[in-house]
Amino acid sequence: MNGYSYRLYPDATGRERARGTMRYSREELMDMTTFQLRNICYKERLVEGLGPRTEREELIRIILKFLGADDVLWIDQSLEGGFERIQKAISRHMTAPMSSDGGISVPARLILYEGLKVDKLDQYVVTAPGGLTESNVLLVNESMELCGIFNLVKDESISGTFYLTAGSGSTWKRSGNRQYSLLFFRKRDSEYLYQTYYSSRPLPPVHIQYTQIPLADLDIRELEPTDAVLAIDFGTSNTTAGAYLHNGYIQAPSSQDLLNGRVRMDAINYVAFPDPTYKDTDWIEVLPTAIGVAECSDPANIRYEFGYEALRSKRRGGYSSRASVFRSMKRWVNNYNKMEEIVDVHGNAAMVSRMDLLRAYMNYIIRTAEHQFKCKFRHVHFTSPVKMKAQFLQMFGEMLPDYRIEQTYALDEGMAVLYNTLADGMERGAFMEGQTYHALVIDCGGGTTDLSSCAFTIEDGHMAYKLDIHTTYENGDTNFGGHNITYRIMQFMKIVFADYYSGRRQVTDIDSLIEAPGADVFRQVDEEGVKSVYQKLEQRYEEAEHIIPTAFARRENRSRDEYLRVRGNFYFLWEIAEEMKQQFFRKTGILRNRFHSEMEDDGDSDLQITTMERWFLSVERSGELKDEYEFPDVVFNIKEITQLIKADIYEVVRKFLDDFYRQGRMSQYSIIKLTGQSCRIDVFREALKEFVPGRSIEFRQKPAEGRVPDLKLACLRGAIRYLSARKTGSVQADITHDAAVIPYTVSAYTHNGREKMLISSLDRSDGIPGSISRPFETAEVELYLSGSDGQLRQKFVYANRPDAYKEVLYEDIRDQYGDKIPQDDTDSIVNGETKFFVFPDDRHWGFHVLPVARRNERLYLGPQKLLPFETDLSELDFFDGMK
Repeated sequence: MNGYSYRLYPDATGRERARGTMRYSREELMDMTTFQLRNICYKERLVEGLGPRTEREELIRIILKFLGADDVLWIDQSLEGGFERIQKAISRHMTAPMSSDGGISVPARLILYEGLKVDKLDQYVVTAPGGLTESNVLLVNESMELCGIFNLVKDESISGTFYLTAGSGSTWKRSGNRQYSLLFFRKRDSEYLYQTYYSSRPLPPVHIQYTQIPLADLDIRELEPTDAVLAIDFGTSNTTAGAYLHNGYIQAPSSQDLLNGRVRMDAINYVAFPDPTYKDTDWIEVLPTAIGVAECSDPANIRYEFGYEALRSKRRGGYSSRASVFRSMKRWVNNYNKMEEIVDVHGNAAMVSRMDLLRAYMNYIIRTAEHQFKCKFRHVHFTSPVKMKAQFLQMFGEMLPDYRIEQTYALDEGMAVLYNTLADGMERGAFMEGQTYHALVIDCGGGTTDLSSCAFTIEDGHMAYKLDIHTTYENGDTNFGGHNITYRIMQFMKIVFADYYSGRRQVTDIDSLIEAPGADVFRQVDEEGVKSVYQKLEQRYEEAEHIIPTAFARRENRSRDEYLRVRGNFYFLWEIAEEMKQQFFRKTGILRNRFHSEMEDDGDSDLQITTMERWFLSVERSGELKDEYEFPDVVFNIKEITQLIKADIYEVVRKFLDDFYRQGRMSQYSIIKLTGQSCRIDVFREALKEFVPGRSIEFRQKPAEGRVPDLKLACLRGAIRYLSARKTGSVQADITHDAAVIPYTVSAYTHNGREKMLISSLDRSDGIPGSISRPFETAEVELYLSGSDGQLRQKFVYANRPDAYKEVLYEDIRDQYGDKIPQDDTDSIVNGETKFFVFPDDRHWGFHVLPVARRNERLYLGPQKLLPFETDLSELDFFDGMK
């Protein structure tokens, strides 16, 4: 069979999957709902827990009785006085090491940094043939002075292998004696040390046995500052970070990291983030843009979870935990000082600003980068959407006052992607010197899609390449991105599962939902609109709501159990739809997906397995939601999903390029660049070919490697390459941002109900301003913002304050606003009239309202106000509980 397929299995922890071998800790079980606990009893055949009236605490007791995991008591949180108590225990209870080293092998050299954690990526590996367990490890000198405390963590992927870890708040004590050793302990002795560290009461004396292994060398260092720039690509769904580390970015780089390949000199280095979804933690160069609240009982010391950890906690809680998890935080740019209520898993609540949440998330990224590269960053570059570049840079500047945020040479996302392409072309010698090239950049991110154009020339100067770039924002859609594709897949899944669980046990054909044949979908969108393609799908989705409900906001007036079950349905279906989307479009070829409850080998060589922890669905039966344990015997394939999303993708491409095509402008673009994870989908390229003549466009993508598509890193890579080229002087770039195209309409109504256009859709931002007249005493003026599709997005109310007007001459207005306010328009204002001028501002991605009035033949100027084109309310929110 061509291509490959994969199945999702109910165990994402990496444990052995034979029944009865999975182990659960009390902490893990306490985070689960009663439904999940019963699910475990059902799956593991724990008969005691299958009674209909078994209480939650009893279920936890039963699971721990048969499947309880051994808890490891690690010293991983600093406590005042704990270090000194351990030192006393060493002096009193540890007289001599065991005679045998137990075959324990330790690293030759350790390099530790004040304020930095030690984790698996540092690769301080400990091996032993047997008898070694997860425990606390002490670092001492020859005089048995305590110098530090490690945790010994088992490597689940390699038998007999462990690695040393320590928290960022760990104490490392330098001593005059440089003969260092590591002390290893039995489980009970390690637990005694734990009790000693955290207990202020004296413990009964014991004889502690330990194995002492000397180190060849130990180096404790302070973190060095660096002039390297940390680049961050802050996305709606995912965020990436990296830096170009030149030889000498710090005086003494870690030799361990150089030998292990964790740091590469004179190259781009990407920040890797831990993904604890599986028990054997993976490290990946992308971090979900999500922040969760782990503990907020003390508002002055809130503990957060970031990225994969935040999503895992939500999943472990069966999606029914009250703990707050924030996603799509990029949308907060126009209202980042708003206060949010946060709640932790124990029900504690606190109020924090969005700025605080964003700052915590960014500090986590910076700390992770500093840990990986062993340096202190002072200079940070953020890529941002071209249309809101000024707002983002202002927000980041206020958010991170201790860092220098690049302002002068900051690149927007589209320009960063384009520069990455230009740099590749310059290295290959692909551009003719002095020739003008035209390019289009389509960026399909998690929540929005943007179109930018640019014209550029390249000259090979006598001391550097000279780039002259003119770029323009052409169009955008704040309501289409990767989340839309995930939602379509979720809709299809929900319909298919509803048909299965309703007793029909039949296969739901995509052709019964998308009736237009694949070849005719584009034509139907052109002739009847995109809604006509999905009419039957939307109808069936509403019908499926009666079997597998997901619109949890509609159930807020129902019981707590019902509300949590419905919310759990939504988040569970969303997650598996997102996972399946990523698997489908990470590679090319035929792809099938099946959900199954047991690991089995059916002989398919094209099978890729993606495991899951549990099955979370609640199905409505006889008016009551019931737990559903049975995995549906359903197969999904790539052709169905392609058919499913084809119309949506074509619609956004058509919206962007149809006018270009009709005006004959498409032929002038020699480069059409697709960026963003969603652009890996072949349908994007298929839709583009409807508008691109002949062979004037080539689609080149690097093959998928690992879990991060090359397109996701293109923006970050371009920004890093640009900053590095400017720093070394190899490139002189002159970037001009021309007037943007405004994809919105702003209108108002006259006194007799006639709508008047003040800003027309797809006009340039440097066009003539519109105006609407009102009597001088008017208190409010209503303005209506609509998209290019004519749909109302937002109603604004300008609060008029006549007492705040100031007398001016027209010359004063001209000096301040130039040609924005023509003299003819002010001369025509009569006594008692206020004319409200409205004009766009593409730098701040909004429009200004400026009132000019005349009283007693004198001109008066009112307060100017900037209103945003895009606010939180103007974007489609898939997590509002109405889907």
